Amino acid sequence: MSIVVEQLARRFSPDGSPAVSEVSFQAPAGAITSLLGPSGAGKSTLLRLIAGLEIPDEGRVLIDGVDCTTMPVQRRGVGVVFQSYALFKHMTVRQNVAFGLEIQRVPKAEREARVEEMLRMVQLEHLGGRYPGQLSGGQRQRVAFARALAIRPRVLLLDEPFGALDTRVREELREWLHALHERTRLTTLLVTHDQQEALEISQHVVVMREGRVAQAGSPAEVYDRPASPFVASFIGGASVLRGHVQAGRAAMGALSVEAPVAAREGESVQAFVRPHDIKLARSLADAASASTALGRVERLKSVGGYVKVFLRLPTGDEVTVEVPRSEFDALGVVEGDSVRADVRSATVFVGDYSI
Repeated sequence: MSIVVEQLARRFSPDGSPAVSEVSFQAPAGAITSLLGPSGAGKSTLLRLIAGLEIPDEGRVLIDGVDCTTMPVQRRGVGVVFQSYALFKHMTVRQNVAFGLEIQRVPKAEREARVEEMLRMVQLEHLGGRYPGQLSGGQRQRVAFARALAIRPRVLLLDEPFGALDTRVREELREWLHALHERTRLTTLLVTHDQQEALEISQHVVVMREGRVAQAGSPAEVYDRPASPFVASFIGGASVLRGHVQAGRAAMGALSVEAPVAAREGESVQAFVRPHDIKLARSLADAASASTALGRVERLKSVGGYVKVFLRLPTGDEVTVEVPRSEFDALGVVEGDSVRADVRSATVFVGDYSI
C-alpha cells in the first residue's frame, strides 16, 4: 500500500514560516522510505500529517489510493512508533502490546493470540510479564514496535525510533528492522537525520530542507547524483571547493575537474568532493595532473578504523580526506607535511550558492 502526499502545507502561526510547504512525494508500496534531513527540516511534522496527528492547511494524504487527509487517526490503519517509546509504565509488556487491540474491541482469545504472535516476532516472548522499567532501551523500543504491529496496520510510521539509543544498540536494531521488514513487507516511513541509517535500510529516500523536498529517489540516486548543492553537501560530508569555468573545466587554482556540459566560460562553480574520493600521496612529483593539487596537512583526527586528514589547499579551501588506518600508517604523514591530493570524483554545480 503506497503513501502519496500531494502539495502538503502546514503552518503553526499565521506570520511564521511554514513547517511544511508544498511537499509532494510517493512512498512505494512494500518499501522503507526514509524522510532524511537536518533538524527543523519538517520531517516529524510531515509524519504527523500522514498519521493524522496534525491536519494540513493545504494538500492531500492518500494511503492505498484513499484520501485520508481529514480522516481520524484511528481509521487510517497506521502504526506509529516514536523515539520516546510512549509505553505505559504501569502495564506489563503484554498489556502494552494489547492496548491498541483493546481499543479496537478485538475479542479476548484473538487478542491474546495476536499479542503472543507479536512478542515472538520481536523476540520478547520470554519478557511478556515484565514492566517497561525492567527492560533495556532496545527492548522497550521492540515492545513499541510490537504494539504498533499488533493492530495490523496498513502502513508503519517511525519517528526517529532509534534516536535515544546508543550506537551499538542502534546498529543492532537497524539490522533487526531490516529483517522485520523482509518478513512483513509493510510500507514503512522512517524519519531520521542519520544518513547511514537512511542509506543502509531504505529503498527510497526523501531528502528534506526547510519544510520542502530537496530530492527524492533511491539511496544510490541521492548519493551518487545529488540534485542540488544542499544535497551534495548534506549527504556524505563533502568538502566544497569554489572556482570558475576555464576551458570547459571547473578550475579551483591549479586543480581542475570536469565541468557540467552547460557551464559557460568564466562562470562561478562549486565542486563537492567527498572524503573518500581523494587519494593522498607523499610524492609531489606527479602534481602536474589537472585533477591533482598540493596541500598542507593542517590537522589529523583518528576515528576508529580510519584517520581524518584536514588538508589546506593553495586556494585557502580546506578539504577533509578519510584514509584507512593501514594506508595512513604506510603514508607516514604528520601535521605540517605537504602532500599530493588526487581528486578521483567530484560533483560540480554552476553558481555561487550558500549552503
